[in-house]
Amino acid sequence: MNRVKVIGAGLAGSEAAWQLAQRGVQVALCEMRPVRTTPAHQTSDFAELVCSNSLKSESENTAPWLLKEEMQRTGSLLIEIARQCAVPAGHALAVNRMEFAVKVTDTISREPLVEVYREEVKVINEEELTIIATGPLTSDTLAQEITRLSTEPSRVGPPAPHLYFYDSISPIVEADSIDMSKVYLAARYDKGTADYINCPMSKEEYDPFYDALISADSVEAKNWEKLNYFESCLPIEEIARRGRDTLRFGPMKPVGLRDPRTGSRPYAVVQLRQENLRADSYNLVGFQNHLKFGEQARVLRLIPGLQDARFLRYGQIHRNTYINSPALLTPTLQMKEHPAILFAGQICGVEGYVESIATGMLAGIHAAALVSGETPQTSRVIC
Repeated sequence: MNRVKVIGAGLAGSEAAWQLAQRGVQVALCEMRPVRTTPAHQTSDFAELVCSNSLKSESENTAPWLLKEEMQRTGSLLIEIARQCAVPAGHALAVNRMEFAVKVTDTISREPLVEVYREEVKVINEEELTIIATGPLTSDTLAQEITRLSTEPSRVGPPAPHLYFYDSISPIVEADSIDMSKVYLAARYDKGTADYINCPMSKEEYDPFYDALISADSVEAKNWEKLNYFESCLPIEEIARRGRDTLRFGPMKPVGLRDPRTGSRPYAVVQLRQENLRADSYNLVGFQNHLKFGEQARVLRLIPGLQDARFLRYGQIHRNTYINSPALLTPTLQMKEHPAILFAGQICGVEGYVESIATGMLAGIHAAALVSGETPQTSRVIC
């Protein structure tokens, strides 16, 4: 049958659906929101960005820039829309996340070969050509189905473990609640335009902030939870507990951010990145945390310039589910035991928005080849 089911309309699923449609393949795109929500999403739009709004560097010849260039030249819908929805972010590609999600939803919904189903998929048919792109917030029922497919007794070796880690969301503040007399605009090392708001701290300001942070009350873990944090996205309080200066060598690193008002480098810096073109809201870069909301307000208002901050969103922790891809998948993203099932996006273990979109693109291309009776081809390096 000339049809592929795509489960999940996040970054990877949306890109996969688009790639299939561009190759003349009918798509059944299943998205459970708004019928069933997740702990992190706020809308029912496709490709909603729940954490950062940054798609990494736009500096030429960097790896993120090169990947985005290759994807756009290959026909990536989401990279094209991301650049249409860009907001000032120095040398990074950051987007107005609401405009981005609305444009992706509208474009895909108007594609004649894509039929959208707003429903939760609970059962997977191993014989039906399917791309699973449900992301890190896969529903419990579908996660159990994936576990079933991943632990077939005929598979060589021990059953693949069901893996997970905890990811985080940074707080967002209203722009007009920032005291601009205490901050300055700059990009690190003057790369790109000065689009970041920088909140400088002296040692006398940093020490009370640090003490308040590590003593603040965190959200209590449930009895069944084992907080297995992802090292590349640790809550700030977890970073802080590793030593008094760890934040100053991490998300609060002042290197390359000289204060133009004093000509000197601050002791520590908190950076705020623009959320949209109106510049009416900013997110605290790298300030994901697991503190209670009241504690976040108390501690974060110790940052210079944020003493009267109004928070549009507080930081949160959410569970990410992903599979053991090296054990389960082929290089074409097909399951070894069930070749009609492909995986794409963060559920297969990639880290980052751009990387998730890229796997969605590949899964769509590979699935289209399968529909045509062809063998999916992996990329080759020509020396």
